[in-house]
Amino acid sequence: MAQKGDQLDRETFSCSICLDLLKDPVALPCGHSYCMNCIKSFWDGEDEKRIHSCPQCRQTFTPRPVLVKNTMLAALVEQLKKTGLQAAAADHCYAGPEDVACDVCTGRKLKAVKSCLVCLVSYCENHLQPHYEAAPLKKHKLVEPSEKLQENICFRHDEVMKMFCRTDQQCICYLCSVEEHKGHDTVSAAAERTERQRELQLSRQQIQQRIQDREKDVKLLRQEVEAIDGSADEAVEDSEKTFTELIRLMEKRRSDVKQQIRSQQETEAGRVKELQEKLQQEIAELKRKDAELKQLSHTEDHSHFLRNYPSLSRLSDSTDSSAIDVRPLRYFEDVTAAVSQLREKLQDVLTETWTNVSLTLTEVDVSLSQPEPKTRADFLKYSQEITLDPNTANTWLLLSEGNRKATVMRQQQSYPRHPDRFTLCPQVLSRESLTGRCYWEVERRGGGVSVSVSYKNISRAGREISMSLLLRKQVVEISLVTFLSFSCSLSIYSI
Repeated sequence: MAQKGDQLDRETFSCSICLDLLKDPVALPCGHSYCMNCIKSFWDGEDEKRIHSCPQCRQTFTPRPVLVKNTMLAALVEQLKKTGLQAAAADHCYAGPEDVACDVCTGRKLKAVKSCLVCLVSYCENHLQPHYEAAPLKKHKLVEPSEKLQENICFRHDEVMKMFCRTDQQCICYLCSVEEHKGHDTVSAAAERTERQRELQLSRQQIQQRIQDREKDVKLLRQEVEAIDGSADEAVEDSEKTFTELIRLMEKRRSDVKQQIRSQQETEAGRVKELQEKLQQEIAELKRKDAELKQLSHTEDHSHFLRNYPSLSRLSDSTDSSAIDVRPLRYFEDVTAAVSQLREKLQDVLTETWTNVSLTLTEVDVSLSQPEPKTRADFLKYSQEITLDPNTANTWLLLSEGNRKATVMRQQQSYPRHPDRFTLCPQVLSRESLTGRCYWEVERRGGGVSVSVSYKNISRAGREISMSLLLRKQVVEISLVTFLSFSCSLSIYSI
C-alpha cells in the first residue's frame, strides 16, 4: 500500500495539449505547465492577435512570455517514467484470467512459462530454474504452459498415465495395465505416439496433396471464369454489332420506303394537278364560248348571226373523263399492307430466333475435376430416369410401363391431336430436360432403335428424324456429352 501511495500521479505530469508526459516542461506565469514545443506551437497560432493566453485558464500575457525549461519538473517526470515502467513490467509478469498461472507461487501468482509432464506442475521463470540446474530434473519433459495437466493423472490410481491401451483406445497408468486392462494390447504412450506420428505425417501429406489439387481446381475455375467473362464480352460485342447492323438495315429500308412513297406521291400528285389545270383551261374556254353564243343569240342582225354562228358553234376536243381514275384514300394501302406483312414476318422470325437464343443462354455447368467414368458403376453416378412424353409420341407407338416403354404397333393409336406430336416418324421425346452430364440405358428388342438428344422445338412433321446428336453404337457414349437443354429422343424403325 505504501508503494502504491508513493507512486507519482501520471496525469499530474501530463501536458493538457498533447495528453502525454511532459517533454522539456515549462511553467507559465499563471502556474500551468506544458511541453515547450506544444505551447510554442499553440502561441504561434496566436501571433496575429498579439495576445497570448493559457490553454487551460485563458489568462492572457502581453508580450509573449519567454519560456525556460523547469529542471525540477523535468526530473520528476523522468522519475515517473522509470517508476511507471517498473510497475508495468511487474504487472506484465502476473498471470491474468487467460494465462496459465505458476502452481508454486503463493499470493499473486506469476505467469507460467513452462509445464512439466513429469511433475505435472506449471512453473514461472523463477520456480523453473531448478529444472535447468538440478541433474535429476533436467531429464523432465518441459512443454508450453498447459491448463490440462491434470488430465494426465489417472482418476482411479492417482498416477501419471504413461501407457496406452490399444484395445480400448485410451491412455492408462501402469496399475490400470495390470488390473482393469489386464490382457489388453497395451504399449507405452511414447510408442503409440511414434506410431500415430507416422500416421499423422501420412495424413498431412494427403491433406497437402489435396490442398494442391484444390488449388489447381481453383486456378482452373479462375481460368474458367476468365474464359466465361471473355466469351460473354465477345458475345455481347458481336450481338451488339449484329443488332446495330439490323437496326441500320431497318433504318435504311424505312428511309427507302419513305422516299419511294414521297416520290410516288409527287408523281401522282403532279399528274393529277396537270390534268386539273387542263380541265380548268377547258372550263374557261367553254365559259368564254358560252358567253359569245349568248351574246350572238341576242343580236337582231340576221346576217351577222348567220356569218358568225358556224365558227362559234364548233367545240374543241374535250378531255376524256375515263382517264380520270379516282381512288379516294386508297393510293398507298398496298404499301401499308406490305409493311404490315413484313412486320409480322419479322416478329415471327425474332420470336423463333429468340427462343433458340434463350435455350443456349443456360447456366454454365462447371464442376471440380473428376476422373472420367470407365466402369458401369462410374457411369451410374450420372444416371437419370427417363420417362416418355405421350404428347410427342407418334400414333404408331404405344407407351406403357409408366411411359418408360415404347412399342411399334400394327394399328395406329387413337391419340388426341397435339402440336407436339410427331406425324410421320415413329419418334417420341422424353418429358425431362437434360442438362449437364447424363447417363441412361435403353433396352432394345426386335428391330432398330435410334437414341438421340434433340432440341424440344425440332420439326414434328418431317420425314427424317431431326436430331442434334444421333448415337447408333453404344448408348453409354451419351454420358460424355455436356447438354444445355436437350431431350432424349427415341425412334423405332420396326418391330
